Amino acid sequence: MAQTDHPGGGTDTLDRELQELLNREQVEEGDHERFAHYAPKNAIMESALTGKPVRALCGKLWVPGRDPEKFPVCPTCKEIYDKLNS
Repeated sequence: MAQTDHPGGGTDTLDRELQELLNREQVEEGDHERFAHYAPKNAIMESALTGKPVRALCGKLWVPGRDPEKFPVCPTCKEIYDKLNS
């Protein structure tokens, strides 16, 4: 049964707001600001459309938004990528 006698969105709105808060708290600060990371292309495209964070090969969780050509490649991502392709 949906709540209709209260202004606002009910539990669905609270659930969505809680999930957005959790997503923001999981985004790590630091190295992702200094490196371009490797992640699946489809995840990066989805992030561009939704703003949803992406998990890089190195484990960093971030929202892509900068030109990766302007940053050095994350050494951990590169090492993992090279191992996967050898």
